[in-house]
Amino acid sequence: MDIKIKDAAKDYLAAHVTAGSILLLVTDDGSNKYSTIGGSCAIGNKFQLVALTAEDPDYQLMMENNAGYQMRTNQNDAIYLGNGLNLDRVHNQLVLKDDSGILDSAVGLISYTAAEKSDLDLKKEMQTLGTRIC
Repeated sequence: MDIKIKDAAKDYLAAHVTAGSILLLVTDDGSNKYSTIGGSCAIGNKFQLVALTAEDPDYQLMMENNAGYQMRTNQNDAIYLGNGLNLDRVHNQLVLKDDSGILDSAVGLISYTAAEKSDLDLKKEMQTLGTRIC
């Protein structure tokens, strides 16, 4: 799978992602351990980049890119990504598009130093989110 990272997005990522990090492109719909929101209204149309200091074995699908990042996703998230995938920065937001159009106009970026969140932390976070979950 290929993704083109446009210059504005490259500049943003260079300023906000620690060198050597592994970038995951994942949905932010409650379907994975990195998601902070969720519910039926977010399925397949909300994405985020997750910067990790170590590999996550759940994300092995390599994403070739023109910015030199170790970028990955998984089969569950790849079903929402089409041909001509690109990441840009427009109006201070990361924008993910493919040949079908805009997939997400406000892609988030989060960083984790641990390999994954604990079940307890995830449960606590989801309880705190309350009304943000549809």
